[in-house]
Amino acid sequence: MGEAARCAVKMHHVTKTFGKVIANKDINLELKNGEILALLGENGSGKTTLMNMLSGIYFPDHGEIYVKGEEVTIRSPKDSFALGIGMIHQHFKLVDVLTAAENIVLGLDGKAMLNRKEISRRVSELAKRYGFDVDPEKKIYNMSVSEKQTVEILKVLYRGADILILDEPTAVLTPQETDRLFAVLRNMKKDGKSIIIITHKLNEVMAISDRVAILRKGEYIGAVDTARTDQNQLTEMMVGRPVSLEIDRPAVKRGEKRLQVIDLTCLNSDGVKALDNVSFEAYGGEILGVAGIAGSGQRELCETIAGLYPSIGGSVLYSGEYQGVPVQERILGLKPDEIAKKGISMAFVPEDRLGMGLVAGMDMTDNVMLRSYKSGKGIFVDRKAPRELAEQMIQELEIVTPGVDTPVGKLSGGNVQKVLLGREIACHPSVLIVAYPVRGLDINSSYRIYDLLNEQKKKGVAVIFIGEDLDVLMQLSDRLMVMCGGKVSGIVDPRKVTKEEIGLMMIHTEDQTEREGAMA
Repeated sequence: MGEAARCAVKMHHVTKTFGKVIANKDINLELKNGEILALLGENGSGKTTLMNMLSGIYFPDHGEIYVKGEEVTIRSPKDSFALGIGMIHQHFKLVDVLTAAENIVLGLDGKAMLNRKEISRRVSELAKRYGFDVDPEKKIYNMSVSEKQTVEILKVLYRGADILILDEPTAVLTPQETDRLFAVLRNMKKDGKSIIIITHKLNEVMAISDRVAILRKGEYIGAVDTARTDQNQLTEMMVGRPVSLEIDRPAVKRGEKRLQVIDLTCLNSDGVKALDNVSFEAYGGEILGVAGIAGSGQRELCETIAGLYPSIGGSVLYSGEYQGVPVQERILGLKPDEIAKKGISMAFVPEDRLGMGLVAGMDMTDNVMLRSYKSGKGIFVDRKAPRELAEQMIQELEIVTPGVDTPVGKLSGGNVQKVLLGREIACHPSVLIVAYPVRGLDINSSYRIYDLLNEQKKKGVAVIFIGEDLDVLMQLSDRLMVMCGGKVSGIVDPRKVTKEEIGLMMIHTEDQTEREGAMA
């Protein structure tokens, strides 16, 4: 086993099934000592399942796992920790009311938890060593997403992990936070740590990894040296065929003004301004992108316009047509039903797909009925038309599901998103607001959703697209509104500014008038 000794981890012919579903089939994977390995694959390709076998959450049906040259049996997360393996999951497992330091030592033996000063000193020392920015005494509920992630990473380092697995660590980070995380990962590598990063963002794979291992539909396709590959080759290995990575921005003549938002102001749950005098206009036949660090007011903005969040000031004016008659309405403060009763066709695809958008336990037909078919008389509701629409959506949007009777909660993230977007589009809106529509989706699903948004734009719909991937926002949007701390930093033509300039606007709100000189 000399070869395995050179590896931090070697997985040999590993297979894992769930009932009839084969999640991982006969996989051979190696993580070399002191390297950053990107584990790449589309949603449902088996990346997280494979890593969950290393972290003790699942146990393989077949195959062997070697850690530092020794064959091991990992039956629980405790076994995994004892072998020096630490996994940072996509959904953090922290106790909100405790401090960073308390979370880091939670679950350790009694002696390790007693001396608070010593714990804080060790945490600060670890943070300094790898370049983290953390306050050991800060409560979790006061932390940003990237600070919480830092605590999760420090938690596994504190326990002595020298093999780290990070599951989609940049899904919730801004470009600047991603750069900081990557700097930390490089410091860990220099210190001899071996790291696996699960992702499907190709530009990040190229930026951070030494090698890339690719999974497709539960099978291991191969591994390549990052320096000897490019994004097109990786996409082809991941999807199984060549895919164009260009995002279309079709030229469409700008139509009527659909929404005018004036000095919109609202508070968050702590009484702090989540939106501070936000003003902009949205036109038919254009995609207005909205960029900003997570928590800059994007969620409150779309929910307030859609009638789901209260405001304390400002106004929202809608202009359109209803049954051939021009309509102009003030819609701020109206509930979604009241907005619809006025003949205003506005669709909203929220960030929280299964929480706000769909009912997980209901099937596609019922979820479609929630939105389009409120006109059912009495207790006997016509299911035929929504069922036909659901079946049409499955075909047109390439939704992978056993059928329209399957609960949507059992579908993968990409398919849930297609159901939600398809349902909203079926209402023929004149304004379509989408929040993070491709978060956590694979390349195929993401590009299908960009196509759908462009199709709506061509139909003269005013599309407001709140996104987190700046590259995508800059390629897809006709105009780009940048938010920072609840304010608008500027509205620019994405063809005339650099990514770095937008990055700066995401953290500063001054010089707004100068920036609006670059407006479309």
